[in-house]
Amino acid sequence: MADFTYQFEKLDAWQESRKLVVEVYKLLRKFPQEERYALCDQLRRAVISIPSNIAEGNGRISIKEHIHFLEIAYGSLMEVYCQLQVAVDLGYITNEDFNHVKPLIFTTSKLLSGLRAAKAKQA
Repeated sequence: MADFTYQFEKLDAWQESRKLVVEVYKLLRKFPQEERYALCDQLRRAVISIPSNIAEGNGRISIKEHIHFLEIAYGSLMEVYCQLQVAVDLGYITNEDFNHVKPLIFTTSKLLSGLRAAKAKQA
């Protein structure tokens, strides 16, 4: 049983989004205490939503539902991107911090778009 994996675990989009979760959580440690329950919480919810929705969509039987969850994951990814830009504007993280995670966001975006397109062809 130790070798068992779910289908979504093999998806590059899911794997990359998990890396993004780790990197964003590391960045959140730099935020000031007063943001722990505001922007930090919003970022945590949005970033964890990405791999979660990829996994949930993969568990759906209908392709239409699967695509819907991929679209939610993509929306959450854009939310993370926006919120990290705001964090730079507020001085919570540096441009270098943001530029460190941008490639992960871009890669995840491309992978999600490709996965959605592939699923749409199956519909």
